[in-house]
Amino acid sequence: MKPTPLPAGTRLLHIGPHKTGTTSIQGALFAAKEKLPAYGVAYPAQSRHPMQAVLAACSRTGMIGDATPTERHWTRLVDQVHATGRRTSVISSEFFADAPDDATAGRIVEQLGGESVQVLVTLRPLVRIMPSQWQQYVQNGLRMGYEEWLEHMLRKAPYEKPNPSFWRRHRHDRLVERWVRAVGAERVTVVVVDDRDRGGLMRTFEGLLGLPANLLQPVPDTANRSLTLAETEMLRNLNKEFRGNGLPDELYSLLVRNGAVMHMKNTCSPTSQDVRISTPDWAVRAATGIGAEMADRIERTGVRVIGDPALLSAVPKPAVQVQRPAEARIAPEVAAQALYGALAALAAAPGGTSARAVHQTSSKELVRVLGHRCLKRLRRH
Repeated sequence: MKPTPLPAGTRLLHIGPHKTGTTSIQGALFAAKEKLPAYGVAYPAQSRHPMQAVLAACSRTGMIGDATPTERHWTRLVDQVHATGRRTSVISSEFFADAPDDATAGRIVEQLGGESVQVLVTLRPLVRIMPSQWQQYVQNGLRMGYEEWLEHMLRKAPYEKPNPSFWRRHRHDRLVERWVRAVGAERVTVVVVDDRDRGGLMRTFEGLLGLPANLLQPVPDTANRSLTLAETEMLRNLNKEFRGNGLPDELYSLLVRNGAVMHMKNTCSPTSQDVRISTPDWAVRAATGIGAEMADRIERTGVRVIGDPALLSAVPKPAVQVQRPAEARIAPEVAAQALYGALAALAAAPGGTSARAVHQTSSKELVRVLGHRCLKRLRRH
């Protein structure tokens, strides 16, 4: 089904979920923010992604070590939406998919505009989402390997450990049903993303918003790229050491996620020689089976579907044989950039670095001292 423009004044609530092109759309909308009002459209956010506001609305804590979002963040976004007046506005965040219950979804809809709210869900095949979501969890502290994680998600009831958020986001039929209960099927649109059509999602949004073709353009964002298998395994083992030494979450946020990982992603681009995360055949079969079941239930809800639901259960073409995880090696320059990112983050923390000679301090003592000092600086800041 081709997209037809939504009524003027619509509050288009794009709820993701994660790993379905949300970052790309948010970046394009934010980049075009000054051009949108000429076409009766607004993107009411002070940044590309109003994550703090949506986390607060969904009663979610922030990423590991980050400050807890407050209701003030959400109230500010709601005020910005109301200030758009009769223009169509887009509110986009994959964290809306984390709304814990029907009451939360209903409250969000009511506060954003009630009957003027239309919900948009973007979907990709589960088999493509799983490796991306796993490495994202690792970036937030997960220590479990990919195949073990798949065992828990697909084979070990109640399928909630170690990441209960996974199926709340990615049992897509239940996600759609949850928001249908909030607004009705006639106000929910599901877009099935076709990864073969790189500009397809942008063109769909332009059609829904009544924008000229090609107004929305992708914005390069190296910070959002997925990690390679070697990078993820390096980080996963670092997570084990981090937890094993009992270091504070605030230190992880500062040095690891926003230091080492962020700098590594911004300065190092994967090559054809890098081993990608590979899903075993048994998990592919399980994921495509779940995808077929979800597609059937979504169609039966009566929502508008743009794209081909059969893509949600399509079996991906066999990939070139890849190395086993033990053979994946991280390049020395990538490791160096990660280490530099952590050191740069430490140097930029309030109070600067210590002049104490590192070579005169044992590794255990150094870890303890750095952890204590960074946490102290963060609390003082």
